[in-house]
Amino acid sequence: MLLAEVAATSDAVAATRSRLAKRSAIASLLRRAADEAVRSGPTHAVGPALEEIEIAVAYLAGELRQRRTGLGWRSLRELPEPAAEPTLTLDDVDAAFARMAELSGPGSDTARAAEAAALFGAATEREQAFLRGLVTGELRQGALDSVVVDAVAEASGVPAEAVRRAVMLCGATGPVARAALGSPDPDAALVALAGFTLEVGRPVRPMLAQSAPDVATALEKTGAGEVAVDVKLDGIRIQVHRDGDTVGVYTRSLDDITARVPEIVAIVRALPAQQLVLDGEALAVGPDGVPRPFQETAARSATRDAGERTAAEEAELAASLELSPFFFDVLHVDGRDLLDEPLRERLAVLDEVAAPHVVRRLVTDDAEAAGVFFDGAVAEGQEGIVVKSLETPYAAGRRGAGWVKVKPRHTLDLVVLAVEWGSGRRSGTLSNIHLGARDPDGGFVMLGKTFKGMTDEMLAWQTQRFLALETSRAGHVVHVRPEQVVEIAFDGLQRSTRYPGGLALRFARVLHYRDDKTAAEADTIDTVRELARV
Repeated sequence: MLLAEVAATSDAVAATRSRLAKRSAIASLLRRAADEAVRSGPTHAVGPALEEIEIAVAYLAGELRQRRTGLGWRSLRELPEPAAEPTLTLDDVDAAFARMAELSGPGSDTARAAEAAALFGAATEREQAFLRGLVTGELRQGALDSVVVDAVAEASGVPAEAVRRAVMLCGATGPVARAALGSPDPDAALVALAGFTLEVGRPVRPMLAQSAPDVATALEKTGAGEVAVDVKLDGIRIQVHRDGDTVGVYTRSLDDITARVPEIVAIVRALPAQQLVLDGEALAVGPDGVPRPFQETAARSATRDAGERTAAEEAELAASLELSPFFFDVLHVDGRDLLDEPLRERLAVLDEVAAPHVVRRLVTDDAEAAGVFFDGAVAEGQEGIVVKSLETPYAAGRRGAGWVKVKPRHTLDLVVLAVEWGSGRRSGTLSNIHLGARDPDGGFVMLGKTFKGMTDEMLAWQTQRFLALETSRAGHVVHVRPEQVVEIAFDGLQRSTRYPGGLALRFARVLHYRDDKTAAEADTIDTVRELARV
């Protein structure tokens, strides 16, 4: 399949606000890709034509299959003359990025520049723009992974729920799309999707929580009588897999951080089960039991800086800042899958296998008792609570009403769009940050600025960070690639004619930067508008 076909589909997706229209356009492309695979012969299921379905699915979700290519905005400012006619196939492009990703050591920058020049020189002007958007993460087409998942279901003629479950268990959309679309008919596709099961050692997409402004609303959202009320810890989400002595620790985004958290590995190896899949939180806790600042915990798991640390530096950091795991769910134990069991049953198993490393919880049907528990958690310095229906299964990768989180303040995960140079005591540092919410249809909607809540250490860090993300300057404003997520606390929202979303944050202040989240996981403008109506 030609790259030009995917770029054209991306244009069609970007041109409409209708989710159904976006899904239909992507499904049409995937059906054509599947037809090409069928025409390639009876062995197509393992051939390059079906491999290109995985590539197309990734590109239409705005992602490269390679986590790091070494390319950045600066390296793509000047591009070679574009090709007159489209000739690049998806396989050509993926192979080029794979070669770039493998480069390291002396001479790698020169070799990578040569690879990039060859790739972009073979691309038409439209293809160049599409590829640059993929590399920089700025492919503004409004096709998130959830839309692509639904398009796979439409193209293969199977229920969307079957595709979502397979993606949950696989941890990625590409292989699931390949299995569904490589099947000769919907019945065969369902059989292929059923082949994706929970495997100890392969992380699944985590279950997510909705938000509520208060405890009463959270209880109402769950629609349940008796609920579990968990303390919400301000750490990093971890998923831990154990198979005998082999332990793997994964982040919310399914990055493997096992080597960086030896203390968690040791704790899990000591638990009374040989096979385990646990869901939980890891954080640094002070001698008084109060959580340390989030940035300290994040330093142990940050994937951006870890590659620059030696094994000795990793060990030194682990010794100086120990993380403690707190588990709140169990998905598998000694050959028994628990995904489809109600939470009530999973918690009973969790208490058997993971004590004393279990998140503190209250089981109650009393709203007043839940409120007291919430107040106590906040007084301890915790982030809030999560109210959970005891009857819900583990619905990974979706924000259902089975879990609802409550925080003591309004907070949003926003993306930094630009930064202003400071003045006075802050001269020489990047200070005032411009904040944007994610637009589901592509891009970001600015909601205001803030310089509050920043320590001297944070100012120094963000100056270095945002200069590395710089795309352009206008006077004292440095515009940056929209990649860095920051958690912002604010007192409320007010109507504004100054910002295009019609809303502005009141008394916004920085809580911490979120290296565990990508810009695609930031809060949307729709969430902000919903909060404005509460």
